[in-house]
Amino acid sequence: MADAFNFELVSPARLLVSEKVTEVVIPATMGEMTVMANHAPTMTTIKPGVVSVKLASGQVTKYVVFGGFADILPTGCTLLAESAVPANELTRDTLQQRIEAAQLEINNAQSDEHKTKLEQFLAELTHLNGVLVAA
Repeated sequence: MADAFNFELVSPARLLVSEKVTEVVIPATMGEMTVMANHAPTMTTIKPGVVSVKLASGQVTKYVVFGGFADILPTGCTLLAESAVPANELTRDTLQQRIEAAQLEINNAQSDEHKTKLEQFLAELTHLNGVLVAA
Protein backbone atom coordinates (compact mmCIF):
# COMPACT_ATOMS: atom_id res chain seq x y z
CA MET A 1 0.00 0.00 0.00
CA ALA A 2 1.29 3.45 -0.93
CA ASP A 3 2.07 5.97 1.79
CA ALA A 4 -0.67 8.51 2.49
CA PHE A 5 -0.18 12.25 2.72
CA ASN A 6 -2.38 15.28 3.42
CA PHE A 7 -4.15 16.89 0.48
CA GLU A 8 -6.31 20.00 0.45
CA LEU A 9 -8.19 21.49 -2.47
CA VAL A 10 -9.40 24.99 -1.68
CA SER A 11 -11.33 27.50 -3.76
CA PRO A 12 -12.44 30.98 -2.71
CA ALA A 13 -15.95 29.59 -2.28
CA ARG A 14 -15.15 26.52 -0.15
CA LEU A 15 -12.84 23.78 1.01
CA LEU A 16 -13.53 20.89 -1.36
CA VAL A 17 -11.10 18.29 -0.01
CA SER A 18 -9.08 17.86 3.16
CA GLU A 19 -8.12 14.19 3.30
CA LYS A 20 -5.35 11.63 3.57
CA VAL A 21 -4.62 10.50 0.01
CA THR A 22 -2.15 8.24 -1.75
CA GLU A 23 -2.05 10.02 -5.10
CA VAL A 24 -3.19 13.27 -6.73
CA VAL A 25 -2.94 14.05 -10.44
CA ILE A 26 -2.99 17.81 -11.08
CA PRO A 27 -3.15 19.78 -14.35
CA ALA A 28 0.04 21.79 -13.92
CA THR A 29 0.73 24.48 -16.48
CA MET A 30 3.72 22.54 -17.86
CA GLY A 31 1.79 19.24 -17.99
CA GLU A 32 0.04 16.78 -15.72
CA MET A 33 1.82 15.96 -12.46
CA THR A 34 1.28 12.99 -10.21
CA VAL A 35 1.91 13.84 -6.58
CA MET A 36 2.64 11.09 -4.08
CA ALA A 37 4.01 10.98 -0.52
CA ASN A 38 7.58 12.25 -0.15
CA HIS A 39 7.38 14.32 -3.35
CA ALA A 40 10.14 16.87 -3.77
CA PRO A 41 9.09 20.37 -2.66
CA THR A 42 7.54 22.13 -5.65
CA MET A 43 5.28 25.06 -6.45
CA THR A 44 3.45 25.12 -9.76
CA THR A 45 0.68 27.01 -11.46
CA ILE A 46 -2.45 25.14 -12.44
CA LYS A 47 -4.33 25.40 -15.72
CA PRO A 48 -8.00 24.55 -16.23
CA GLY A 49 -8.38 20.80 -16.02
CA VAL A 50 -9.31 17.76 -13.98
CA VAL A 51 -7.76 16.90 -10.61
CA SER A 52 -7.90 13.19 -9.82
CA VAL A 53 -7.67 12.35 -6.11
CA LYS A 54 -7.05 8.80 -4.86
CA LEU A 55 -8.08 8.64 -1.22
CA ALA A 56 -6.26 6.42 1.27
CA SER A 57 -9.36 4.16 1.13
CA GLY A 58 -8.72 3.61 -2.60
CA GLN A 59 -11.72 5.63 -3.77
CA VAL A 60 -11.00 8.04 -6.65
CA THR A 61 -12.78 11.39 -6.89
CA LYS A 62 -12.41 14.04 -9.57
CA TYR A 63 -12.66 17.81 -9.48
CA VAL A 64 -12.56 20.43 -12.23
CA VAL A 65 -10.33 23.43 -11.52
CA PHE A 66 -10.07 26.71 -13.42
CA GLY A 67 -6.53 27.83 -12.65
CA GLY A 68 -4.61 28.45 -9.45
CA PHE A 69 -1.43 27.03 -7.98
CA ALA A 70 -0.23 24.03 -5.98
CA ASP A 71 2.23 23.92 -3.10
CA ILE A 72 3.75 20.44 -2.84
CA LEU A 73 5.81 19.23 0.13
CA PRO A 74 7.02 15.74 1.08
CA THR A 75 4.23 15.58 3.69
CA GLY A 76 1.38 17.09 1.74
CA CYS A 77 -0.06 19.09 -1.12
CA THR A 78 -2.31 22.13 -1.10
CA LEU A 79 -4.02 23.19 -4.31
CA LEU A 80 -5.42 26.74 -4.21
CA ALA A 81 -7.83 26.96 -7.13
CA GLU A 82 -9.21 30.15 -8.63
CA SER A 83 -12.44 28.18 -8.95
CA ALA A 84 -13.22 24.48 -8.51
CA VAL A 85 -16.18 22.11 -8.49
CA PRO A 86 -16.62 18.36 -8.12
CA ALA A 87 -16.53 16.94 -11.68
CA ASN A 88 -20.00 15.43 -11.29
CA GLU A 89 -21.44 18.91 -10.52
CA LEU A 90 -20.08 20.62 -13.66
CA THR A 91 -22.57 20.86 -16.50
CA ARG A 92 -21.84 21.44 -20.17
CA ASP A 93 -23.88 24.65 -19.96
CA THR A 94 -21.77 26.00 -17.09
CA LEU A 95 -18.55 25.29 -18.97
CA GLN A 96 -19.98 26.83 -22.17
CA GLN A 97 -20.85 29.98 -20.19
CA ARG A 98 -17.22 30.21 -19.00
CA ILE A 99 -16.01 29.82 -22.60
CA GLU A 100 -18.35 32.57 -23.81
CA ALA A 101 -17.28 34.87 -20.97
CA ALA A 102 -13.61 34.33 -21.89
CA GLN A 103 -14.37 35.11 -25.56
CA LEU A 104 -16.12 38.33 -24.55
CA GLU A 105 -13.19 39.30 -22.32
CA ILE A 106 -10.77 38.72 -25.23
CA ASN A 107 -12.79 41.10 -27.39
CA ASN A 108 -12.51 43.76 -24.67
CA ALA A 109 -8.83 43.21 -23.83
CA GLN A 110 -6.84 46.45 -23.62
CA SER A 111 -3.33 45.10 -24.17
CA ASP A 112 -1.79 42.45 -26.39
CA GLU A 113 -0.24 40.71 -23.37
CA HIS A 114 -3.60 40.44 -21.60
CA LYS A 115 -5.26 39.27 -24.81
CA THR A 116 -2.60 36.56 -25.29
CA LYS A 117 -3.15 35.26 -21.74
CA LEU A 118 -6.91 35.22 -22.26
CA GLU A 119 -6.50 33.37 -25.56
CA GLN A 120 -4.39 30.71 -23.80
CA PHE A 121 -7.04 30.42 -21.06
CA LEU A 122 -9.75 30.07 -23.73
CA ALA A 123 -7.74 27.33 -25.47
CA GLU A 124 -7.43 25.46 -22.16
CA LEU A 125 -11.17 25.81 -21.48
CA THR A 126 -11.98 24.57 -24.97
CA HIS A 127 -9.67 21.58 -24.50
CA LEU A 128 -11.29 20.87 -21.12
CA ASN A 129 -14.72 21.04 -22.76
CA GLY A 130 -13.60 18.44 -25.31
CA VAL A 131 -12.26 16.17 -22.55
CA LEU A 132 -15.42 16.41 -20.44
CA VAL A 133 -17.82 15.99 -23.36
CA ALA A 134 -15.92 12.86 -24.48
CA ALA A 135 -16.08 11.36 -20.96
